[in-house]
Amino acid sequence: MTSDTREILITNDDGIGADGIHVLASVMRRYGNVTVVAPLHAQSGKSAALSLDTKLYLKQIKNEPGYREYTFNGTPVDCIKIGINECWPEGRLPDLVVSGINHGANCSVASLYSGTLGACIEGTVYGIPSIGFSICTHAEHPDFSPITEYADTIMERFLACPPEKGIYLNINFPPIPASEIRGIRMARRGKGMWVKEFDTCTDEDGSTYYLMAGHFENHEKDSSLGDHMKVKDGYISVVPHRIDTTDYQEMERMRKVWEQ
Repeated sequence: MTSDTREILITNDDGIGADGIHVLASVMRRYGNVTVVAPLHAQSGKSAALSLDTKLYLKQIKNEPGYREYTFNGTPVDCIKIGINECWPEGRLPDLVVSGINHGANCSVASLYSGTLGACIEGTVYGIPSIGFSICTHAEHPDFSPITEYADTIMERFLACPPEKGIYLNINFPPIPASEIRGIRMARRGKGMWVKEFDTCTDEDGSTYYLMAGHFENHEKDSSLGDHMKVKDGYISVVPHRIDTTDYQEMERMRKVWEQ
């Protein structure tokens, strides 16, 4: 398959107005025809959520040779579903799903909540090779040079050695200049987690309300293979995630008691 025939579907969870998705679309145009279907508004933390019993509107805002751009007032998963179902002829699927570039890390436990990766899960359900890109800063206008610098290397390796069916890639970049990145490392999902996750506040009428905040607590040694540790050490982390979450070894262990 050549870049002239490859069809790429792109979404994110930060919304159509975020810098990251436009940087990503610009990069991916080198590898095929790009269709962007992005949430109308930010949808961070939506994981694989769907918009049930909600009127959803698909609006095309750009249509150029090799490039289409749409907004959709749903979640990242909704965007992948509508893109697959409405933006190609029946029976034709995109060849690649790419999600991001997320403003913020999707390492460790964050990968469970990520709308960026929820979109990758949906693409993988359809049997489409899927990749999520994140840069580990919440800056509104990050320096994306690490991603633009390494994009060709990543895509060349991805196309040469794509993940097996049922697996998507979660790629996180450290927020440092491209010249300071130490390389690319395969990793596993880190074991850190968020603690003390709410700030307690008071309304003008005295009512108590809560805002999600939290502090990330690292549960690993510096030498670990956890993705958040690789990013901390200046590497680009690549984690292969499997959508089949069954623990087959545990299933067999438990079977001896449960199926008596």
